[in-house]
Amino acid sequence: MVETPGRTALRAQGRRAAAALVGRQSAGPRHPLVAVAMVLPLAIVLAVVFGGWEAVMTQASSVVGMLGR
Repeated sequence: MVETPGRTALRAQGRRAAAALVGRQSAGPRHPLVAVAMVLPLAIVLAVVFGGWEAVMTQASSVVGMLGR
């Protein structure tokens, strides 16, 4: 599908409107550490609530193994 300037402008306007509804302005891309700091507490709570520590540790060890190559 071909992107037209009008369609791109409408998408950008929609994103700005959505950000205004939740009361924040888009300030550009977030630093990865900020994203981790935002997500990590929720991930820990979900892992504790649903008893997923074994699954989390398995996935973490797999990621560490792949990064170690």
